[in-house]
Formats: sequence, C-alpha cells, structure tokens
Amino acid sequence: MPGEAVEALARASHDLTSTLAAQAPAAEGLARLARLARDMRVGAEALAAKSDAEAPALRALAARLGGFAREAAELSRRQAAATSAIEGAAFRVRTEAERLALVPAETVLGPLARSIRETAREQGRDVDLDLRGLDLPVERGLLQALKDPLLHALRNALSHGWQSPEIRRAAGKPEALRLGLEVAVRGSRLQVTVADDGPGPDLARIASTARARGLLAPGEADDPETLLRLVFEPGFSTAEAVDTLSGRGYGLSVAADAARQLLGSVRLEPREPAGTALVFSLPLSAARRSLLLVEAGGRTYALPGGAVERLLRLDRAALPVAMGRTILRVGDGKAATNHPVTDLTEILGQAPAAPDAAGQDPAILIAVLLRAGGGRLALGVERLHDVRALLVLPAPSFGSDPDLIAGTAVLPGDVPVLVLDPEGLAARASATSAGLSAGTMAQAPRSTTSQRATARATILVVDDSITTRTLEKGILEAAGYRVVVCVDGQDALDRLRAEIEPVDLVLADVEMPRLDGFGLLKALRADPRFARLPTILMTSRGDAADVSRGLDLGADAYLTKQKFDQRHLLDTIGQLL
Repeated sequence: MPGEAVEALARASHDLTSTLAAQAPAAEGLARLARLARDMRVGAEALAAKSDAEAPALRALAARLGGFAREAAELSRRQAAATSAIEGAAFRVRTEAERLALVPAETVLGPLARSIRETAREQGRDVDLDLRGLDLPVERGLLQALKDPLLHALRNALSHGWQSPEIRRAAGKPEALRLGLEVAVRGSRLQVTVADDGPGPDLARIASTARARGLLAPGEADDPETLLRLVFEPGFSTAEAVDTLSGRGYGLSVAADAARQLLGSVRLEPREPAGTALVFSLPLSAARRSLLLVEAGGRTYALPGGAVERLLRLDRAALPVAMGRTILRVGDGKAATNHPVTDLTEILGQAPAAPDAAGQDPAILIAVLLRAGGGRLALGVERLHDVRALLVLPAPSFGSDPDLIAGTAVLPGDVPVLVLDPEGLAARASATSAGLSAGTMAQAPRSTTSQRATARATILVVDDSITTRTLEKGILEAAGYRVVVCVDGQDALDRLRAEIEPVDLVLADVEMPRLDGFGLLKALRADPRFARLPTILMTSRGDAADVSRGLDLGADAYLTKQKFDQRHLLDTIGQLL
C-alpha cells in the first residue's frame, strides 16, 4: 500500500474515533427521555387516582407514556450497544492503520549496512559500522524518501573519512574507519545522523573550491558555518579525483534536496575529537514511542521513555537543601553529582495541586531523573503513572509552548496528553534557577474577580480537532468554567436545539466538516432562542475578509490561533459574560 494512502488511512481512523465519541450523548439523551416518560406516567396515574371524572383519559395517557418510556429505553440500549460495537471496530481499524504506517527503521534502512560493507570491501577499506536506533518505529514513506540520500551520505563518509591505517594509528585511532548511522527522536523531530571518525571537514579546501566556483568572493568571510553550508550546493566536491565513491559533487546535494522535500533540514558539522557528522532533522508526523506518564498541577503529561534514567521516591527530610532548592545526589564517592530538583509545575508555570487532591504524601519527593541538555535534570512531579507505547502526533498548532512541547500522545479513549521535550525542560529549568522568566504553557492565569464572577458559566467548545478541543477545555476549566464540547457546527447546533444544558457562550472554530463556524453562527443568529447567545470564532483564518465576514454574521469576537493568547481569550469571555 502506498505510504500516502497508509498515512491517510491512519488519520481518517483517528477522525472516525473522534466523531464516534460525539455520539455518546445520543444514548444518554434517550435514557433521560425514558426516565422523564416514566415520571410523567407515575404523575398521570396519581392524578387518575384522585379524579374519577378524568380517570379514564389519565389512565390512557399513562399507558401511552409507559409505552413511550419502554420504547425510549430500548432505543437507548440499542444505541449504546451499536456505539460500543462501532467503537471497537474503529479501534481495530486504527490499530491496523498504525501498524501499516509505522515500521522499524531497520525494515527500510537495514540493507544500507550490507551495501556500504560491500562497497568498502571492493575498495579494500576496513570499516567498523555502528548502527543505532534502527528499532525505532517510523513512517515507512519517510524512511523510503531517506534511503537513497543516506546511501549517498554513507558513501561520502567512506570516501572523505577514510585514512590509511598508518595515519590512523599515529592519531591514536583504530585502523578501521568507524562509520555510524543513528536514528533518534529529538523533541518533535526525527534526527538521522551519518558520522565518521575521519579527519573532519577540510575547511581550507572547501573555501578554495568555493572561491574557484564563485560561491565566495575574494574578500568574503569564510567562517566555518558559511563554508559548511556551501558543501550542499549542486556539483560541489572537494575530492581530488572522480571515483566510484565521490568526486561528482551530487552526494550532499541529494541530501539537501531530500531534506527540503520532507520539510526538514540537513547540516554538516565537525565531531569531537575527530570526524564529520551529517545530520538530518525532519518533522515527525507520527510515531509510536515509549512514554512515561506523570502528573503535575492535576494534569497528565508524557515524558519520552528514552530520556528517563531513574524514578525516585525519597524522604524530603533526608535531602539537603541549598538556596531554597532540594538537592538530589546521584552516584557515590567522587563520581557523585548534585542536581537541584525543579518541580514540573514550576517549569510549566502552573500552580501545584493540593497534596490531598494529588493523592500524594507531602513528606515524600517523587522525582524523575532525565538525561537532557548533555546532563541530567531532576524533575519533581505529583504522581507517577505507567510507561506505555503510544502514538505521538504533532504538537498543537497554537496555545502550547514550542520550546517545551514535543507532540501529543493519544491515550486509550482518544484522550490526548502533551508530550514534553526533555531538552526544552532542561533549558527552562536552568533559566528558572537563574531567576529568569520561565514563561508559561497553556494554562489559565490566576483567577481575577471578574473571572470568579462567571466561573459557573457553561461554555460550548466547537472544534473538529481533538487536540484543540482538549486544550481549550483545559484552559477554560482551569479558569473555573463548565465546558461541553462538540465536534463540528452541526453537532453543536443539534445539541443547543435539544436544550440538553443551558449554554452561556459558544467558542467555535471556522473550518469544520458538515457545518462550519460561519454556518453555525448564521443558524444561531436566525434562531430567536440563540440570537443573543455570545459567540466567539477562534480560527487559523485571519484574513481581513474572513474577520469581516465573521463579525458581519454576528460574532461577538473573532480571535486568530496564530496570535493566540489565553489571557486575551479569558478576558474576552469575561467581558461577554
């Protein structure tokens, strides 16, 4: 099956599960109708017992209400059973789609090792090939697009990194050239690295070749960063002669073209103490990763399992404190290192949950020791859950801190949680310790008087993206509002007309299936019951024409996701309520 079709199937299966989740209220509504009909029947029978004149009519009414109640109860049961069966089928479809879309990197990249070993034997060169991370599940289409560029990169490394055994021995290296291919996830990106332990980039020769080709003016600066970018120009080569490995000048150009087509980047950099690395950095649209689920501020977050070094439960009273920080000592003797503990809620800019609400003993420190930023980060959390292999989707397009969020993990039941980036956490913890602004992720600010006054209001959130719905729901609930959600405009209109619950304000996306935000707004303003219902459109469509159209149709506010500011959102809601 083509990679594009597999990817489309995986995304469609997630959309199907999200849509099915919106059908649950139908069974609940039928059950409520059944209970209401039973209550009315009991009332009619009671009245019939008191009034002889109207008894026959009331008994007939009670009988009809009883039949209605039974029919509604049966429909509720059937609806619940059908929904359960469809959800099970949808789950199986989604699981199979993910299995098709994601394969171990070795499935596609494994043959490269055999190819480069055969090439090295033909050239009479000894190589020691180091392969890492090939068990990582990655999209098959992405791997296929990388296969040829990586083969070019490995052949390039074999050519430019090779040195005679005598030179390598004199430099204190093993006689065999060490070549490495590593596949790893760094934050929300897939990083693929081809490295060697050869002499490293010859900057003088690169500069000479660049000037000879007119890529550098005679007086132009030839700093290393500029020179290492020029090697990706088509036809650029520093090889002295053309052979079966190099000299044609298209190896690195192929790598650059592939990275651009995949909306990523590639760079060439020197390695310490010697050698060269070619690093591809590509957007990771979907992968199944091992994640540790933790709790902070009463919310669940995910940490990449590969970055977790140790889980700890320690007596706070037994830990040293320096400059107001609890210190965690790792290791023994002279090799021991000290690490200040930073609470995850502090990094995220959240208020910690009350110990009793979090179910934790305040005398016990629960911490996760992460490998990040070339060192370690001791992260305090409120609770440890479990480790799961979960599908990770891209991070929300708005409302989250891109320096901290690596993606969105999908829990069973299609419940998303934010995946945190250990590198970003370490950088933010360092800034926080230095007294710098730690910034905030998507969370509600401290309640103001006006927010407390409207905290009991109910807000209807309408968006076809489960990630966006969940993010908005979390922000609003943290501010004290009651929140109900719908998956598109038609679903929202049906719910409002059914008057399932009183709604005080609608927050809707514009681009949605079945009925978009503009259509929902038009329908609301045409219905006397909702003509004055405060409605906010929040969308990625920020063109002046779209804004004007939304306001002309009767939107009370029009906010764009590109410039999303949760404080502005909450202030706007406070003013409308």
